[in-house]
Amino acid sequence: MTDELRDEPLNPEIISTEVPYRGAVWDIRSDTFRYGDSEITRHYVDHTGAVVIVAIDDQERVLLIQQYRHPIRHRDWELPAGLLDIEGEELVIAAQRELAEETDIVAADWQPLLSTYTTPGGSNEIVHFFLATGLSAAPDLHAREDEEADIRIEWVPLADAVAAVLDGRMRNALLANGVLAATLRRTGE
Repeated sequence: MTDELRDEPLNPEIISTEVPYRGAVWDIRSDTFRYGDSEITRHYVDHTGAVVIVAIDDQERVLLIQQYRHPIRHRDWELPAGLLDIEGEELVIAAQRELAEETDIVAADWQPLLSTYTTPGGSNEIVHFFLATGLSAAPDLHAREDEEADIRIEWVPLADAVAAVLDGRMRNALLANGVLAATLRRTGE
């Protein structure tokens, strides 16, 4: 049964679609679609998608960043990540770009880790996670602005990051998914 257990694509007839709000990063879309005998209207965040990097060094430390996130009014701990906002860019290239831009770190080895929908009831955002190893410093490639201007970078033992997630001290969903998946991958489970 485990090989058969998977999400199923479904493409209902779209009766109408509009974008009542266009944002700088993502839009709000309104679709009316036929589902069975019903016509249903749903509003959702129409998102470009993103990449997340779980960068682990030779000492089994994971690279975390802390930055201010206005909707939650916290400086939360996160993994380096970024939008898929360059048309046609390969996922691993986007991940490499984002790691360098946010942390001035490059990696020699890249492995896909997992992909998740962040909030499938309210957004079409899909996030692709990569495990990055063979890390080294890169030249300062990116001028950081706004919330990125005061990013704090920390190397944290992977086990400590997992403990902080499981204890509820770090609540960022992408961080939780990334460190838990990396732990399972690295222990061979």
